[in-house]
This record gives sequence, structure tokens and C-alpha cells, in this order.
Amino acid sequence: MAHMFSPGRRQCAALATLALFTTVSVALAEDKPEVYNATAQLKTAAGASVTAPVTITINRWTTDAEREKAVGALKAGGSSAFQKQVAAMPDVGVLQLGAVKTPIRFARSLPVAGGKVVTLATAQPVLYVGAGMPGSKPTDKAGYDVAVVIFQVDAAGKGDAGDFSPAAKVRFDDTGALQVEDYAAEAVRLMGIVKK
Repeated sequence: MAHMFSPGRRQCAALATLALFTTVSVALAEDKPEVYNATAQLKTAAGASVTAPVTITINRWTTDAEREKAVGALKAGGSSAFQKQVAAMPDVGVLQLGAVKTPIRFARSLPVAGGKVVTLATAQPVLYVGAGMPGSKPTDKAGYDVAVVIFQVDAAGKGDAGDFSPAAKVRFDDTGALQVEDYAAEAVRLMGIVKK
């Protein structure tokens, strides 16, 4: 499912695109990891709701040079080239969904009024939401090789909601905006984001 962003989500996506392009070097305070807790929430069209705890640990931010390589790969070769590039990059943190831990390979932060937007990517999917359901096929997973998280927090590290694509393809559209195509039919939202 390609994300169709509401006005707030569209702003987050635009800021995530800026986070990919902007050369703002941000250091972690006193070399301490930034840790965020949240709840992943999925609401199906049938009205069912599923939640799971999420912990995001960022040990360091992706450097400007690493960002340039990742953006260049995405521009030149699309999602598969981006996946290969971030797979070659060192771990910068860990994304934990329930008991599943996945290394974060790309983490950028963009300061915004009163807080920041955080954009994260893994070099592998975290979970194929909806796989095994009627109508889904294993081959449908092809190309959904990364996970993407985009969220905004205030100065205290709190955020109301964010976007979480546990298995995704990424690309830039004609206007240069980052587009995230999720494997899942319904969007997974991060709720109640709090910095520890």
C-alpha cells in the first residue's frame, strides 16, 4: 500500500525527505543513545485492532557522507539499490517490535520548531503484515526489503503519532518527495512516542 498521507502525515513525509537531503550533523547528547518507546497500532478495514510495543534505540546518527551515498543509491537505482547501500552501512541502532530486534542502518534527525523529525530505515523487513492471508502470495514480498519509521517529537521527546512501514519499498516521486510503499494493506501507526 502506498502511503496516502493526511495533512499531518504529509508534512512528516516532506520533513523526512528534507532529513534525507539536508546536511545537518546532529550529535547525540554526551554520546548517550536516544531511546524511544511507542506502541505500534494496526486497525484493519474490518475494525480489528492489533498493538505491539516498539522500542527504538539510536546509538548514533547517520553521517552526511553516509546519507549522500544512500540518497544517491535511491536516486540512481530505486529501492533495491537503497537497500543494498544501507545494508553495507554500519548499525546505528536497533528497532525492536515485540521480541523481534532489527538493526537500524539509517537514522537522520531534522530539527523543526519545538522538536525534530526522525527518519529511520533498516536493511531488511521487520514483518510482512498480512502475509499468509487469503490472496497473498510469497512472491508478493519481492522488493519490500526495508522497514521505514518516520516520526516527529517535541523538545521533551514526546510525539502523538508516527508512520511505521515494517516491510516497504522506497522511492522519490516526480517532485522529489519520499514515497513509502508498504507491503501491508493497512497502515501501521506508532502511537504514544516517548523518549526515555
